[in-house]
Amino acid sequence: MGNVEMPKLEGFEFWSRTLGGARHVVAPMVDQSELAWRLLSRRHGAQLCYTPMLHAQVFVRDANYRKENLYCEVCPEDRPLIVQVTGEFLWGPAAKGPGPGWGSWWLWRLFQFCANDPEVFVQAALLAQDHCDAIDLNLGCPQMIAKRGHYGAFLQEEWDLLQRMILLAHEKLSVPVTCKIRVFPDIDKTVRYARMLEKAGCQLLTVHGRTKEQKGPLSGPASWEHIKAVRKAVAIPVFANGNIQCLRDVERCIQDTGVQGVMSAEGNLHNPALFEGRSPAVWELADEYLAIVQRHPCPLSYVRAHLFKLWHHTLQVHQQLREELAKVKTLEGIAAVSQELKLRCQEDMSRQKEGEKPAGGLPFFHWICQPYFRPGPKEGSRENGAARSKRALEEEEGSVDVLSKNKQKKQLRNPHKTFDPSLKPKYAKCDQCGNPKGNRCVFNLCRGCCKKQASQETADCPGHGLLFKTKLEKSLAWKGAQPRLPDPQQAGPREPTGFPEVVGSALA
Repeated sequence: MGNVEMPKLEGFEFWSRTLGGARHVVAPMVDQSELAWRLLSRRHGAQLCYTPMLHAQVFVRDANYRKENLYCEVCPEDRPLIVQVTGEFLWGPAAKGPGPGWGSWWLWRLFQFCANDPEVFVQAALLAQDHCDAIDLNLGCPQMIAKRGHYGAFLQEEWDLLQRMILLAHEKLSVPVTCKIRVFPDIDKTVRYARMLEKAGCQLLTVHGRTKEQKGPLSGPASWEHIKAVRKAVAIPVFANGNIQCLRDVERCIQDTGVQGVMSAEGNLHNPALFEGRSPAVWELADEYLAIVQRHPCPLSYVRAHLFKLWHHTLQVHQQLREELAKVKTLEGIAAVSQELKLRCQEDMSRQKEGEKPAGGLPFFHWICQPYFRPGPKEGSRENGAARSKRALEEEEGSVDVLSKNKQKKQLRNPHKTFDPSLKPKYAKCDQCGNPKGNRCVFNLCRGCCKKQASQETADCPGHGLLFKTKLEKSLAWKGAQPRLPDPQQAGPREPTGFPEVVGSALA
């Protein structure tokens, strides 16, 4: 049964009937909420999943992108699903459910799109709506790529644009439109923002209780006060996002804020059984995930990233296997590293002494799925009253021995690469701007400055391949070689031809 056969539901009716009253939600995560991971999460308590964020413009123009991200083989287990745009609603095997005819697999798919143009957003959503249960507009991404592309949380001040996008989508689509937002520092402005989206046609709102500036090491705690205020102010279902590390957090969040459901991202990545209230051995979920990937393949980079999250605490202990996991090139190789980690953990378990406590202040031993608490900005040593940057510290310590993760990756690809400034070749500087100058430049300048000067002086610089003088001389020589046309006033009468008549008849 497809969405075309069902009436378009709104608000709480949409949440209770289409989404089955979902309370446990897996967030849209770039390169991390793919089908295999969604299926794993659903087996362990997730009731609603979102696809990774899809780019609306690419989704409209690229058929392969649509096929890879949405138009895949129907998987009845993967519902309900929201496409950030939105996902198609399917039923699984008949069993007990909230009403007659409902299946036991409550799997929704929600697609989330990033977009900043109402027409493009709606075009993308129309292409997706038959494959999902709702379309979600991403207004929460705080990353630099969203700033450059002018989407995500960087649209949160453009209320007129957002109203047009949601109004048009609500009018044109056969499935509901939902939104995922971040909060403003001011609670009142956040409430006005949420009400505006509701009035425009948003049928379900996910509120991430952090501002767009709170990301990476500056994340800090999410504000449930903002979420609670939004929930009280709107008449549509609200999901909360932020501060969720275990099932107890989920229950406390629902009680404190009054929301209809709770969304987890990082907590889910480190423990896909979070919504079951379990903390199983890491290898149990790693083996299960790899088995699902065998049936529902995805890019190797996704698999590697998931295992880095699952094995995070163990890789702090067995660090030599971190490099192996990073370098391996096949799914079989990744599975072999995961198996080796499993054996190492079982050896650690056998050596565990009675009454021994986990190291590093962890709540469980490293081989148990457990929360990861993102470290805040470190208070480094200070120089002249100001904190020194990471790069400054590296330069002070020689930078050869202290390499950033990015430089370590480059060195893995090219073992002979050096980052020692003293070993880098020295370049003579441009006389005007200080950039490296061309070794054979006749003006002793870099290419940019040379081009300006050569153009102004109509000169050549063979070293930079700039031939302004030569081209001018060739042009003048060509013009001089052309036969002169007779002066129209001195020319005699021309013989009549049929051309003017043809032109005249064509114009008549």
